[in-house]
Amino acid sequence: MFEVQVVNRKYAHHILTLLRNKDSSQIEFRKGLVKLGRILGMEIAEDMETEEAVVETPLGVKVKGIRIKDMDNTIIVTVLRAAWPLTEGLIKVFYNARQGVIAAKRVEEKGMQNYEFEIDVSYVKMPSVTSNDVVIISDVMVATGSTLARILEEVVKKGRAKKYYIASVLSTPVAVAKLRDKADELGVDLKMYAIWIDPEVNQKGYIVPGLGDAGDRAFGS
Repeated sequence: MFEVQVVNRKYAHHILTLLRNKDSSQIEFRKGLVKLGRILGMEIAEDMETEEAVVETPLGVKVKGIRIKDMDNTIIVTVLRAAWPLTEGLIKVFYNARQGVIAAKRVEEKGMQNYEFEIDVSYVKMPSVTSNDVVIISDVMVATGSTLARILEEVVKKGRAKKYYIASVLSTPVAVAKLRDKADELGVDLKMYAIWIDPEVNQKGYIVPGLGDAGDRAFGS
């Protein structure tokens, strides 16, 4: 099963506008990603199951509240390198999360064929996954979906989670269609949260209007 949720928050779109601005500084860009990571984390938490909890206040009064069941069994997988600031924001919500990293990149020398790139996965380091876990994959821009589809293949090798999320700033209809197919192929429950869905992927595989190269803009290289 695959689902897409576009974040409907004025503040999130205020930050997105700042990120789109070519004149925004490296620090502004990186801090903006951190802020959006926190917002995406809050949105994902809203989708999780809760249970009743009873606590005692400092005044000695017992009161009913809620507990989000999956707060302590969440794994965040960062797609290197651009997603580091986004993950920093996610961790502010899922502060007990175990973490993994995956280094993957397009083989751009071979070009794009029918919105497909060959993907080179050079490094995978992540904890084992159990059926009680929730996995969040952090990636700033999901353009064609080729990289995320390949990363999903690597992630499920570590074990089957009960649910998978993608936390992204921008995606496209091309990527959405590809990830829906990949979720069906792998038999996983996958939900993507994005701040916005941009309409176009150009001939080089870049999102338009997009953000430019998020890694270069966040890290100044």
